[in-house]
Amino acid sequence: MPETGNRKNNFGWCMYDWANSAYTTTVAVGLLPAYFAQAVVGSEGVRLGDTLYRATTLWGFTAGLAAFLAFLLSPTLGAVADMTASKKRFLLACAFTGSLFSVLLYFCQSGDIFRTLFFFLVAQVAYVGGNVFYDAFLPQIAPGRNAMDRLSGKGYAYGYVGGGLQFALALGLVAGHRRLGMTQGLAARLGMVMAGLWWAGFTLVTARHLSEAPGRGVPSPRKSGRPQWLGTLAAGFSRTLQTTRQVRRYRHLATFLLAYMFYNDGIQTAINMATIYGKDELGLSTTVLMATLLTIQMVATAGALLFSRVASWLGTRQAVMLTLVIWSGVAVAAYFIQSARDFFALGVVVGLVLGGSQALSRSLYGSMIPPRASAEFYGFYTLFSKFSSIWGSWVFAAVTLMAGSARTAILSLVAFFLVGLVLLALVDEEKARQAGREAEVAGPQ
Repeated sequence: MPETGNRKNNFGWCMYDWANSAYTTTVAVGLLPAYFAQAVVGSEGVRLGDTLYRATTLWGFTAGLAAFLAFLLSPTLGAVADMTASKKRFLLACAFTGSLFSVLLYFCQSGDIFRTLFFFLVAQVAYVGGNVFYDAFLPQIAPGRNAMDRLSGKGYAYGYVGGGLQFALALGLVAGHRRLGMTQGLAARLGMVMAGLWWAGFTLVTARHLSEAPGRGVPSPRKSGRPQWLGTLAAGFSRTLQTTRQVRRYRHLATFLLAYMFYNDGIQTAINMATIYGKDELGLSTTVLMATLLTIQMVATAGALLFSRVASWLGTRQAVMLTLVIWSGVAVAAYFIQSARDFFALGVVVGLVLGGSQALSRSLYGSMIPPRASAEFYGFYTLFSKFSSIWGSWVFAAVTLMAGSARTAILSLVAFFLVGLVLLALVDEEKARQAGREAEVAGPQ
């Protein structure tokens, strides 16, 4: 492919991170959890049967359910996308579905608990599903470990800047709601509408510039007498079973996935629960929470790029291990924080390691898999990611329900980071890459 084509592809790919980060920053992490806790549920909670549920508990269970649904769908959809060269189409479908349900959150007000959770559930599943196909482009447009480290870090940097800019607009809207003659709740709902439109609008840039290599094809559905869509889905499921057997044979790749399942559990739970922890447990104002999240975005931009350089010095695996040590410290510190100042300071540290741990994990995995089956294998990457996110959010919610406080639950994250760290130390990158190269030469089994 000509160099110009590479630049266009890379730009189009990075711009999707710019686009969808508005959702995760403003909706999933920034505005919606605090709005849900304060305006939709309220401080008194809601009684279902004989049990009183706090907003933190309901949010944790719903985030876990979204992860479970993505866990079920991702591998088969990834296999279908590989065979039919439809990663881009799946990506766009997920993006526009997620943006639509983000906009629909505007209609959720006080007492609309299950409507809010349903709209969030659909948007979150679409967001996660879109990232399966987005991540799957990485080995194809940036072959080579160093190139993947750089482009993965650049993609996250685009996301932090784009998400941060949109979040700054939403923060200004919420902070200045009185001058604009609106309630804080209305300002929050308008901020989520803006995020949905941002996601859809900038996805059009990706649609224009990102191109896809031809697929491997699927068995003809007419031979089996099945409709085309059913034959394609069946072939995708069959490829998923084959990939499962392949992953089991790649010992070091399987060990990495197991490690990732544990430490990503801690990361995703921290992301999903941070805002509602600050609102429900610490009683922080929405303005403080949003200002902290904006700072995280700004710091994370530099953190993603910084850790891509650290990876070139220490090695990608070692750099990820360093971030896990820092994440463990963050979880311990979160147990003791009491004030807005503490929350803000901890947010700066989170921003530093957030981009590095996510970007380098993605590129490390991408360097160890067969490029021709990238969506299929990234489906498994998401499978392990979302399997871990199920238990992290549910454990957090369950411990909070039993203990009556989220502080005890926050310490459970340390165990996830430490187990992931030990397993990651057992991964031999070169042996994993050699296995991936051999699979690429052998082709589909």
